[in-house]
This record gives sequence, C-alpha cells and structure tokens, in this order.
Amino acid sequence: MRFDFSDTKFVSLIISKDKIMERIRYQDLPKGMFDHLMGIEDFINTSTLDTKLLELLRLLVSQKNGCAYCVDMHHKLLKHEGETELRLASLCVWEETPYFTDKERAVLKFTETLTELQRAPIPDEIFDTLTNFFSKEEISYLTLAISQINTWTRLMKTFKFTPGNFKIPQHEQVQN
Repeated sequence: MRFDFSDTKFVSLIISKDKIMERIRYQDLPKGMFDHLMGIEDFINTSTLDTKLLELLRLLVSQKNGCAYCVDMHHKLLKHEGETELRLASLCVWEETPYFTDKERAVLKFTETLTELQRAPIPDEIFDTLTNFFSKEEISYLTLAISQINTWTRLMKTFKFTPGNFKIPQHEQVQN
C-alpha cells in the first residue's frame, strides 16, 4: 500500500498543529516548508521501489539518528504493511541476523553508510552490491529516500516532536 504523502489529511496526521511541536510551532515554520518536503516524499513513494523496503530504511535511519518520533512512525507503518515483530525488533542488529534478504541487506548497508557519511566517497563495494538488485534510477531513488529521512529526523529532533502521536492514515489502526 502506498500512502499519498501530498494529501493534506496525511500531513495533518504527521503534524498536529497544536500538540506535537514543542520548540517551533507549525505556524512559525516557513510557509510551504512541509508541503515541499511532502512533495519529495510523494515523488519517492511513486517510484518502483517497494514500500516495505522504503519503510525499513526509514526505520533504520530513525534508529541510527535517535529520532523517537520517526521510530514510532515508521514502526507503525511497517506493522501496517505486515512486517513481523521479529524483523522489526532485529532491524537495529540486522547484520547479525538471518531475517533479511540479500537485497534488503544491500539497502541496509547503503543506508547506514550514507547516514553515517564519511569524508570519502561511498565505497565501490557497497555501490556495486546495489547494482545487483537495482537499476541506476532505483539507486537514485534510494539515495534520495535515505537523504530525505535523514532530513526528517534532523527536523523532528530540532523541533522536538513528541513520539507516540503518529496515527496510520487509514481506517485500520495499528495497536501501540
């Protein structure tokens, strides 16, 4: 299932204008800031990349960056997508488990490398492994998705969004 991130109802579920932001209120943000970010989300989510794979990398980045709001959100979205508790609980130690496919492992390694960016370019070994599973266009989308969730985690940590407030934008709700 793909969520329409350009839908204002979805944006309002992410950003409760009165309750979530503690340092910077929604009204104090530059006009259109979140609309533009949500446009990028929509662009990524309409790619050929699997929704669950995108959510896995988003959850991993959220964990790596210590963003409780984003961890809550992407955990709930993955549960809604049918992800297992075992894989969700093991994502933070994915390299030590047999629960992830080679394709997922390539993405998770790339995600960690791009999130923990060093001064050197991304190693050829990591990029070449991606080419076994993805086209250059798809690798471009993956790169943008990883960059985007890194942006979101930094915004949420700066604005101090309160975790636990995110609700799935469907009639079916995930239990906390």
